[in-house]
Amino acid sequence: MTSTAAALPTVQPGSFLTLHYRLAGPAGDVINTFNDKPATLSLGTGELSPAVEQRLLGLAEGTRTTFELPAGEAFGERNADMQQWVARKLMNELGDPDEKYNVGDVVQFPTPDGLGQYAGAVMQVRDDGAVLFDFNHPLAGQPVTFEVQLIGIL
Repeated sequence: MTSTAAALPTVQPGSFLTLHYRLAGPAGDVINTFNDKPATLSLGTGELSPAVEQRLLGLAEGTRTTFELPAGEAFGERNADMQQWVARKLMNELGDPDEKYNVGDVVQFPTPDGLGQYAGAVMQVRDDGAVLFDFNHPLAGQPVTFEVQLIGIL
């Protein structure tokens, strides 16, 4: 008898994946694609944290599983240096000068090369309009639940 399970592709470094996934912290889901269309991504390109990618390696196509990652493992510890004041003048140059920023808002910033972007969460707004942003990943320093369903592996 031959086993058909051995014929299923498994996740390797550099694999191109079609998958549903959910990342959650103590406060609930941060990303959840299960009720939407699946995500496609390549391993090793920084779309998932290295700790999350490590758990995918070797899984077979069709697998649905959940991993619990201890605090700080998935997205590192919180880094106080990642909290920075941004002058209102710069905010006006990057976006809408009439924009009102409120605590909890998430604002997208362009990367210095202009090719990508990163997010900062508003922590505080001063009377002079300067905004204190937290550029840590929302799940930095927290335990993370990672649920995945591998739909396709190339």
